[in-house]
Amino acid sequence: MQRIEEHLRGQGFQRIVGIDEAGRGPLAGPVVAAAVQILPARFGSEIRDSKALSPRKRELAYEEILRTCLVGVGQASPAEIDELNILQATFLAMRRAIEALPVEPDFCLVDGSLPIPGLSVPQRAVVKGDQLCLSIAAASIVAKVERDRIMDRFHELYPAYNFGKNKGYPTREHRAAIQQAGLCPLHRRSFRCAGL
Repeated sequence: MQRIEEHLRGQGFQRIVGIDEAGRGPLAGPVVAAAVQILPARFGSEIRDSKALSPRKRELAYEEILRTCLVGVGQASPAEIDELNILQATFLAMRRAIEALPVEPDFCLVDGSLPIPGLSVPQRAVVKGDQLCLSIAAASIVAKVERDRIMDRFHELYPAYNFGKNKGYPTREHRAAIQQAGLCPLHRRSFRCAGL
């Protein structure tokens, strides 16, 4: 999984950052992005795409990433998603994650097919990057865990929607809760929320 990063290091890039997001598809909650620079001398875990890990293994990997890597996290709120659209809000969250890093990267690897608009450093979009690049896989874990924790906290505020379980995704139970209780401030008004 480090072939792309090693190739870039061979070209002289040292601060290579992987970027991924979580939460583009839900009906509620923010979209969260993470930017991770792996420090090879310190990092020892086997990291995979967050979707390939059990919740327990994802939490353990998350803790190791925070201990051994440089990490930045950013998010865009439901209101920003409604104002900008989900794609532009995702790019905003990604730029915020990069800005939250303790050092400025000299190259960014972005999960997906589109580069981040307005980025001042070189970048490359990598389709299925969370399966091909270690730094993007690490970012996918951080973004997923961070967003899940946010939704767990929102579950305490809005228990009717069971955000602790569905994380804001359009499950049958979540749609039924919207039909019964209406929308809460976390719901994305620009998304089709159970026909409301």
